[in-house]
Amino acid sequence: MASILNQNIDQGSTYSKSITVYQNDGTTIQNLTGYTAASQLRKNYTSTTSTTILATIQSPPTGGVIVISLTAVQTAALKSGRYVYDLQITAADSTVTRVIEGVITIRPEVTK
Repeated sequence: MASILNQNIDQGSTYSKSITVYQNDGTTIQNLTGYTAASQLRKNYTSTTSTTILATIQSPPTGGVIVISLTAVQTAALKSGRYVYDLQITAADSTVTRVIEGVITIRPEVTK
């Protein structure tokens, strides 16, 4: 089961968050060797359009850390408000696991 992590992002700002992935027991760090990671942001669960959140497995992959990030250009292009997102990892055998999910609130920028 995925953990819930709700976040706030300032529109027009660079965003980055490190996430440590744990095995099902909740205490053992997941070895991410051979895994890929993917993340998307959508206005709601049924939206057909999405923004890709860059998801990078950090070296060494045995540390279980994934960094998700958006550029300032990407966050500036998003309208302020509430969005949903998740982060999934895919094993070499094509097993997909949702690691984290939640709500991202884009806070409007004033300086442009």
